[in-house]
Amino acid sequence: MNDLLADIETLVRCESPSEDHDAVARSAEAVAKIGRRLLGAEPERIVTDGCTHLRWRFGDGPPRVLLLGHHDTVWPLGSLRTHPFSITGGVLRGPGCFDMKAGVVMALHAAAALADRTGLAILVTGDEEIGSPLSRSLIEEEARGCDAVFVLEASADGGALKTRRKGVSRYWIEVEGRAAHAGLEPEKGVNAGIELAHQILAVAALADAERGTTVVPTALSAGTTTNTVPAAASVAVDARVWDTAEQDRVDQAVRSLAPVLPGSRIRIAGGINRAPLDAVASADLFALANSLAGGTLTSASVGGASDGNFTAGLGIPTLDGLGAVGGGAHADDEHVVVDQLLPRTALLVSLTKTVLANGTSSATTNTGGESGAGQR
Repeated sequence: MNDLLADIETLVRCESPSEDHDAVARSAEAVAKIGRRLLGAEPERIVTDGCTHLRWRFGDGPPRVLLLGHHDTVWPLGSLRTHPFSITGGVLRGPGCFDMKAGVVMALHAAAALADRTGLAILVTGDEEIGSPLSRSLIEEEARGCDAVFVLEASADGGALKTRRKGVSRYWIEVEGRAAHAGLEPEKGVNAGIELAHQILAVAALADAERGTTVVPTALSAGTTTNTVPAAASVAVDARVWDTAEQDRVDQAVRSLAPVLPGSRIRIAGGINRAPLDAVASADLFALANSLAGGTLTSASVGGASDGNFTAGLGIPTLDGLGAVGGGAHADDEHVVVDQLLPRTALLVSLTKTVLANGTSSATTNTGGESGAGQR
């Protein structure tokens, strides 16, 4: 346990906001050092447009099990000053500890516990928190042909595994109007802010509470000075859905938006980022995990997406939320429950060993004497 906690502390203290590639590179070296010590193997460093990812492969053949995680966080540099690393009363705190530096450490320790790692791959990416634009192809390449992908994202509430995730689409709506003096001759302008308001209302109306579809206008901007009719305005849109039909409906509707004010123009950028992770993709692996844990596990459907959405979208069996138990992801109270770290790591060891030996068909058989692994 002491080594596990020390390694988590090392990663938490090495801040790694996604968009700071130098910080992500330093974090990658911290992860590589831990992996080198535990696994006796140097990772492959893969840099895509300045962003550093790490990959370990064991054996000469293609990977059959992929342990997937990320080492970037949403926390800006300097967050340790206001959210210092600590362990008090059995609770570990620090920026990025729950999402998901503890999970990265758990993956490395689990791999180290395997007597035979043949067929195992570990991929730790550096841009998940911004939608994995630089690592998606790498993730999909590594997952193809695998029997299983185990995602070390943090658990859902109470330690539940994440067996279903919403799909995510991201859009940017840009409006072009025409500037004019707001006091002298506003009628000569085309107010991009008013046009944007029309578009925001149209986008928000695409949500469907009964289907669980959310379409949320988020960051927006308009204008330059208080006495000028805005010539430009923009808004970001976050859309989340449970099924691909809904994702397609929203996508088509956003792309069909048309200007309301004469003389204004709109441009739509972005699109579908991650398809939904359907429960079918995780059903067999959850059954296996629950069998290994003696029937003590629970599952959850969550609105957040992860890189597991990409692998499930390829038809690869994918089980998510195998990382730390705790809460407060991206928030001031981000934390990890210390006494769950070893049981969760033991469960990952058992899962990986079983699938490497038997494939995913062993959900209710061939679990041997390891049925107590991961009990909570």
